[in-house]
Amino acid sequence: MRATAYVAGLELDLEVFSGPFDLLLTLILKEEVDLLEVDLAEVVLTYLDHLESRGELDLEVATEFLVLIASLLELKSRLLLPREEEDELGDLQPEEAAEELMERMLQARRYRHAADHLADRLQGEDGKRFRQAALPRHLRVFTEQDAIAVHSPNRLGKAIGGLLRLPPRVDLHHVTLQRVSLPERLSHLRSLLRRGSFTFSEAVGDADRTTVAVTLWALLEMYKQGEADWTQVEPFAEIHVAGVAPGAARWSAAGREAAA
Repeated sequence: MRATAYVAGLELDLEVFSGPFDLLLTLILKEEVDLLEVDLAEVVLTYLDHLESRGELDLEVATEFLVLIASLLELKSRLLLPREEEDELGDLQPEEAAEELMERMLQARRYRHAADHLADRLQGEDGKRFRQAALPRHLRVFTEQDAIAVHSPNRLGKAIGGLLRLPPRVDLHHVTLQRVSLPERLSHLRSLLRRGSFTFSEAVGDADRTTVAVTLWALLEMYKQGEADWTQVEPFAEIHVAGVAPGAARWSAAGREAAA
């Protein structure tokens, strides 16, 4: 909706007039309403209340309203000047001032319509900006050799063939997925305990690092449940794991430190 519609829809309730703002302008220009009796300050306050009720400020509407109010104030100031001062200053007559006000209003509306038209054209051509200047000289020169180099059938066929050729499959044989679970390692350690004591190296053998880590977690879980205990003479020495009899105390210093 254009800005003029919002200004035209402004309802006024003054002492000398009650109705839309555009009707008041028409009556003033036709001299059916005396501008001297119109309280322009009340018109401005009514417009401010209108803006507050809308909850937003439209710059286009505010600009148009300011132009109209400024023109009305200038016309009213001319009417308030005494006749002798008006002649000395060479000001316009009220009739001429009314014509000037009408001309300014029409001119403002023409500019507004022109701006809306240009905005619509610009929005309609969004993403479509065409070059107006001529091509550079080196781009306007075209030879048969250039055509052969660019549009060669062999080159085109090679390009299309490259697009249709399947890329080589990626070799994933070097990627190994190690799947080992804590219940599996617990079962393995318990089977070793049933045969007697064992070392940690015997429990893991040549397994990968993931299996070694999970085996260590399984051994800690067995210590926590009171199923096994271990000893280690010195740091980095072999770990000896042994079963714990029911009701026996697990009080190995090395076991306590590892569990901590």
